[in-house]
Amino acid sequence: MDVKSYIRYKFLNSLFAGLSIGSVFSIYSPLQPSVFSIGGILLALGMLIVAKFYEKLMNVRLFFLISLFVEVVMLFVITAFLLKPFSYSTALFIYSGYQITFVFGSYLVRTETIILKKKKLLSILDVYKQSGYLLGLGVSFIFYKSLEYFFNITQNQQQVYYLHYLLIVLESLVIYFLVKAFRRF
Repeated sequence: MDVKSYIRYKFLNSLFAGLSIGSVFSIYSPLQPSVFSIGGILLALGMLIVAKFYEKLMNVRLFFLISLFVEVVMLFVITAFLLKPFSYSTALFIYSGYQITFVFGSYLVRTETIILKKKKLLSILDVYKQSGYLLGLGVSFIFYKSLEYFFNITQNQQQVYYLHYLLIVLESLVIYFLVKAFRRF
């Protein structure tokens, strides 16, 4: 594994999370609260199933493939939103996509810790992840305010839609650095 590329991947992945976190509230608005209850149940069941297979899943090759799967799902989610924004079906698709990626969350964190092993490396990685997340939150704030002040775009839905053009570029970079980090797999 190319550790420098992996750290870049995690930084950009966290930057993506920071940028996108606020947008889901607008995107999910058509969904009824019961959808979130069912989604939570399915998420917990999915996480239980994945946890049952940790022994078989915890290796570098599967870690890469599952990480790549998660990132490709996110790319599809962003693309779906750009093609058909703010509809019930898109909101449900996006919510489902996020839930699918969350199913692997605990697995990815635990396997990452096992693969990287070294405390110092884990510390550096977490600093980059938190820095990326904080930067993403700040950039999203500046992005929304820039749309408002420079382009007079004040509608939440329009702002979130335009943010997704930035997200699709960022997600492409995330995938690039993930593949680069594991290029021999």
